[in-house]
This record gives sequence, structure tokens and C-alpha cells, in this order.
Amino acid sequence: MIKRMIVVIDEEKCTGCGKCISPCAEGTIRIVDGKAKVISEELCDGMGFCIGICPEGVISVEEHQTVAFDAEKAAAQVPHNDVSIQCFKCGSGTGYRYLLPVRHKKESLWICTQCLTSLIHGC
Repeated sequence: MIKRMIVVIDEEKCTGCGKCISPCAEGTIRIVDGKAKVISEELCDGMGFCIGICPEGVISVEEHQTVAFDAEKAAAQVPHNDVSIQCFKCGSGTGYRYLLPVRHKKESLWICTQCLTSLIHGC
């Protein structure tokens, strides 16, 4: 066991919307019994891309005694492709462009790398 940062989900407050699943490239989070759960701590790299997209604010990254991150096992996970995730500016999906979670006007949204520049510069 080692001490490292991992994602923690407050399952009591989780609504099970599933928006946190796609940002997790390692496949750490799944919906189980209607709630988001970390299915394997060894898959969590602790980056927390899921935090910004959670509409309920129930995800955090905390330091815990846990198993080491297994990069090989994480890379072997089948990616979750959610067709509902699209750039809020141009509508591109994950199959066309790389998308990033952003907070914009108090909303958790997705933006593609091409539209990110215009958002930053207000174009």
C-alpha cells in the first residue's frame, strides 16, 4: 500500500447522471446501482478530470493509503464513448476532436481544442 491521490465520490449525494464516466480515460468510474463508483483504485491516476464535469459537485481528489496506479491495466480498459458529449460551441463529438471539460457561465460543459482558443479570447 502507498499514499497517493485518488478520486473520491460522495455516493450519498451522487445522482447517477454518469457525466463523470467519459472524462475518466482509465475507466475508473462506472455507474453501479444508480450511483457513480470508483470500481478499482489501481485504475485511478488521480488527475480528476471528472471533477469539473460533475453537476452535483460530489467528486474530489484526496490522498489515501491505497494500491499503486497500474498504468498497463488502465491502458487496457475499453474507452467509454458517450455520443451525448459534444463541444458546446461547434457540436463536435469525441470521435472527431479531443474534448475538454470546462466551467462556463456557471455550467459544466465540453469544448473541443479548436474552439477553446475562441472561448479564452472571447471571440
